[in-house]
Amino acid sequence: MDDASIQYGLLAALAIALLVAAFTDIRSRQIANWLNAAIALGAPLFWWASGLALWPGVAIQLGVAVACFAVLAVLFALRAMGGGDVKLLTALALWIPPTQFLTLLIVMALVGGVLTIVFGAWHVARRQRDRLAVPYGVAIAIGGLWVLAANYLPAAHAAGGNLG
Repeated sequence: MDDASIQYGLLAALAIALLVAAFTDIRSRQIANWLNAAIALGAPLFWWASGLALWPGVAIQLGVAVACFAVLAVLFALRAMGGGDVKLLTALALWIPPTQFLTLLIVMALVGGVLTIVFGAWHVARRQRDRLAVPYGVAIAIGGLWVLAANYLPAAHAAGGNLG
């Protein structure tokens, strides 16, 4: 098996993990620690299969993940973001190159805004008084899947995307 096959297998596993995260977040408003850990622990295999150099490639990925976690930990402390969402987005930062990670954040924010409006309207229509809980893992997963599709599918690669 060549490195490209391993790389695409790992990307497929990541896509499946993102779908699982989205569905479990919808169902229980939680993203399991084991799932976030599996995503994070898969990143070094992806780096290896992609031929990412330790310096500066891996160092940049780790730096982006640490910065992401620092910012999101503040949002978690302010109760603006759930812990599972923080861990999922940090784990994704290990996989996605910085410029593509910005695309993920933009797509995530747009989808998250739509989700908030839809869930807020549903919340008001049902006259619920409890705190609104938006499954933001769905927005994170859609942003991640968007970046994977745009940059790693063979058709996207042929049209000018890159593989790492």
